[in-house]
Amino acid sequence: MRILVIGGTGFIGPAVVTRLVERGHEIALFHRGQTAADLSAEVQHIQGDRRHLPEFADTFNRFAPEVVLDMWPMEEQDARAVVGLFGGLARRTVAISSQDVYRAYGRIIGIEPGPPDPVPLTEDAPLRERIYPYRGEKPRGQDDPDRWMDDYDKIPVERVYMNDSHLPGTILRLPMVYGPRDDQHRFYDWLKRMDDQRPAILMDEQIAPWRWTRGYVENVAEAIALAVVDDRAAGRVYNVGEVESPTWEEWARKLARAVGWPGAIVLAPRERLPAQPLARVKPYQHLLTDSRRIRQELGYAEPVALDEALRRAIAWERANPPKQIDPARFDYAAEDAALAQY
Repeated sequence: MRILVIGGTGFIGPAVVTRLVERGHEIALFHRGQTAADLSAEVQHIQGDRRHLPEFADTFNRFAPEVVLDMWPMEEQDARAVVGLFGGLARRTVAISSQDVYRAYGRIIGIEPGPPDPVPLTEDAPLRERIYPYRGEKPRGQDDPDRWMDDYDKIPVERVYMNDSHLPGTILRLPMVYGPRDDQHRFYDWLKRMDDQRPAILMDEQIAPWRWTRGYVENVAEAIALAVVDDRAAGRVYNVGEVESPTWEEWARKLARAVGWPGAIVLAPRERLPAQPLARVKPYQHLLTDSRRIRQELGYAEPVALDEALRRAIAWERANPPKQIDPARFDYAAEDAALAQY
């Protein structure tokens, strides 16, 4: 099968491309060339900016993809450009979305009022009622590095991909993904404290019981690859994520056991803690999703077990710390003062 992948050199893309190549598919990768990725020499590279996608129409026509996988559709216009260009050329599209489309996410970040939605969330659970969740009252300036957030929203992206009768689409709603190449370094704050032999880690007592579905990067890549190569996925929306959904505190304890850290996890009221990265989260709403559909329809199962996934994630985090670290994130003097109250 000939598969065009748009934006596949970042966090998850290389793992997806590797799986598709290993299964014998012919891959063309359209990307900006700004991120290095160790990929098979069999992969054809097409360098360009997706904002100028129509300029590469002749190149795409020569490759003649059967399926187009869009790894990075951030706004409605991204989706419209792909659907407009590949209608009549490809037979299917697969687009990567996020579980931030659910109304439950809007409640977590405080933009939608109301009681918590029941969990786990199926693919038919209510979506956010507010579009463009990160728009403020004033547009960000053109030179603002966060300007993209004004137009970011996966809900209109999904609508474009799923509503074209001539080009059937598949949507994959991804969880909180962790593992090698994670540019958000989701375990780093805990891991650094453990490696620094801190006697204890403070945790907001409101956040400790909170749950958000996660997925290890190679397992998520397997789910994406299955949806790309299986025509039964046409016209379907799938949640992707682990069946087990530990609390925030349980994740920290799993990490502690994996690295042999003997310290304590100390729960404390939010007002007694130094600055916390999740201070704006409304933890009364969990973001747990039901992934039975992709398991039952496409036979998805995680190839990497949780313990091994955590081991690989830890090894990568240790070898690849963030290039820039805000010292305020690791104010151990302030933490010691807070711990002295317990």
